[in-house]
Amino acid sequence: MCSYREKKSEPQELMQLEGYTVDYTDPHPGLQGGRMFFNAVKEGDTVIFASDDEQDRILWVQAMYRATGQSYKPVPVIQTQKLNPKGGTLHADAQLSGKDGDRFQKHGMDEFISANPCKLDHAFLFRILQRQTLDHRLNDSYSCLGWFSPGQVFVLDEYCARYGVRGCHRHLCYLTELMEHSENGAVIDPTLLHYSFAFCASHVHGNRPDGIGTVSVEEKERFEEIKERLSSLLENQISHFRYCFPFGRPEGALKATLSLLERVLMKDIATPIPAEEVKKVVRKCLEKAALINYTRLTEYAKIEETMSQASPARKLEEILHLAELCIEVLQQNEEHHAEAFAWWPDLLAEHAEKFWALFTVDMDTALEAQPQDSWDSFPLFQLLNNFLRNDTLLCNGKFHKHLQEIFVPLVVRYVDLMESSIAQSIHRGFEQETWQPVNNGSATSEDLFWKLDALQMFVFDLHWPEQEFAHHLEQRLKLMASDMLEACVKRTRTAFELKLQKASKTTDLRIPASVCTMFNVLVDAKKQSTKLCALDGGQEFGSQWQQYHSKIDDLIDNSVKEIISLLVSKFVSVLEGVLSKLSRYDEGTFFSSILSFTVKAAAKYVDVPKPGMDLADTYIMFVRQNQDILREKVNEEMYIEKLFDQWYSSSIKVICLWLTDRLDLQLHIYQLKTLIKIVKKTYRDFRLQGVLEGTLNSKTYDTVHRRLTVEEATASVSEGGGLQGITMKDSDEEEEG
Repeated sequence: MCSYREKKSEPQELMQLEGYTVDYTDPHPGLQGGRMFFNAVKEGDTVIFASDDEQDRILWVQAMYRATGQSYKPVPVIQTQKLNPKGGTLHADAQLSGKDGDRFQKHGMDEFISANPCKLDHAFLFRILQRQTLDHRLNDSYSCLGWFSPGQVFVLDEYCARYGVRGCHRHLCYLTELMEHSENGAVIDPTLLHYSFAFCASHVHGNRPDGIGTVSVEEKERFEEIKERLSSLLENQISHFRYCFPFGRPEGALKATLSLLERVLMKDIATPIPAEEVKKVVRKCLEKAALINYTRLTEYAKIEETMSQASPARKLEEILHLAELCIEVLQQNEEHHAEAFAWWPDLLAEHAEKFWALFTVDMDTALEAQPQDSWDSFPLFQLLNNFLRNDTLLCNGKFHKHLQEIFVPLVVRYVDLMESSIAQSIHRGFEQETWQPVNNGSATSEDLFWKLDALQMFVFDLHWPEQEFAHHLEQRLKLMASDMLEACVKRTRTAFELKLQKASKTTDLRIPASVCTMFNVLVDAKKQSTKLCALDGGQEFGSQWQQYHSKIDDLIDNSVKEIISLLVSKFVSVLEGVLSKLSRYDEGTFFSSILSFTVKAAAKYVDVPKPGMDLADTYIMFVRQNQDILREKVNEEMYIEKLFDQWYSSSIKVICLWLTDRLDLQLHIYQLKTLIKIVKKTYRDFRLQGVLEGTLNSKTYDTVHRRLTVEEATASVSEGGGLQGITMKDSDEEEEG
């Protein structure tokens, strides 16, 4: 025996019980600390112990009796009186202490203690005991889902075993209590309901796990009532699955509820119910669930008030918000509850369709209130369509098709108006176009390409689910873009020709920025056609569309070639003007003779300027500055290279023809000096601009080079150094001008 101080883990005193004999004793009035006494005696040494109540004394005496190993078994005073044939049993409890009697009276136990157990209705009393135990259990601070604690189960099992409460009666009462709590909003584990129901069902239908061979008529009738009530409860829970099992909690509860429903619907324990009957009941529940879910959602969104009083814009805003809430609800259903309905995925789809059918009424009301040619409702379509098209069960379902039927006329009308608007903007834009550079083109072209791209992106973002109409929209927009690009290219080419015709034909010509802008518009049109006019849509439109798209590409390519050709022709005309001036110095002409005589005579008195050098310098400056303008302002390198190739080749060809016309004439000294400088600087400048060696050293250039070299040699002999250092030979010391 150990004696401990309060809140201490080490004992204060120790006593070995070996050799002691324990027994009950009479009260000791003079001692404090307990009311019920017992002692331990060893060779005249006595230790007295006390406890607060009789039950505690009995437990201590029994424990010490086992520890001492004594042969004598102590018997309590009350039990001794019961065993005494001369004593009465009616007032056996008179020996209880006053404190115990007060405690029993306080809890109302005195009547039960004094009663005869055989005369009590233990089935009724057990029902009260189980109900109050369950009430106490469900009032705990944590959720027990209707399960008793191990201690409570022990008490109930002991009561049933001691007083003969039937197992079927016990579980029927349990089912009744659980259903009442569930109907009042408590969360009850359906597995627990399933256990009790299965026990009662097997009992009623003859397969009794407890081995009891009888069932009362009352129990059978109660079972049928409970079965009907349980069926209604389960159907109601399935109809309110979002609220009875929020976010799928308790985990697996909805699936267990469906399993229990199938068990309840069975006519007996051995005959399974046809799957179609279960499916029919679940379908009815989910139809109710759709109405319940949508009704609560509209009450939360206060949609009824909005639809009756708000403006069209407000109605559309509210219906868009309601659509977001509906999508969120269905997504939650899919995330948290779809697994439970995995046996009937089509029923969950029907539930969703029913849900959307209710939404359709409010949606149609809001859309009908919108003004004509209002496009504010397209975000609603995009929101709903993006959700529906990604759901395999709802895609192109009843609601999805209804949604498409509503918006097809709006989409067609929108595209029609946009086509008309873009066509008008092209017409007005080019009439007022200043051809100032804007990004990659002009103001009109940039606006056109932006509008076409925005329209195509808008239709693409619709992600129209029906393939035939989607292909139709795509083809129409591509054809529209092709037509608009064609109009843009033709108007730009016409403006280019007019602008170039008004430009100067002398060496004063500098390509205007507007001409470069027009060039850039065509270059940009070439790039945009790939994006705006290329059709992705399969084989249906293949060959026909390829021909049409090829036509647009050919138009743009031909237009670019034409403007390059026009620019080259303009540049060549300037060179022809220079050569025309040089023609005045042709040998044998009257002007040549007069000029030569005048220059020689004047040279005796003053320095006479050299007209050929001025003419060459002016032309070279014209070439270089226009090269720089084109290089700086035209966006596409490939077209610049083509332009420079043609410009160089055409220039050399014109010079060659001019020299060929004078094969029988010796060039005047000024003609020779001017041509040598023009040819050499042209060669070097175009080489610096990236013209390839094969183009630079063409046969035409070789012909010109040989002729000027021969003329240079002849002039060196006849003029006595009159070329003043200008030569066709390459020289690092030659002055760069």
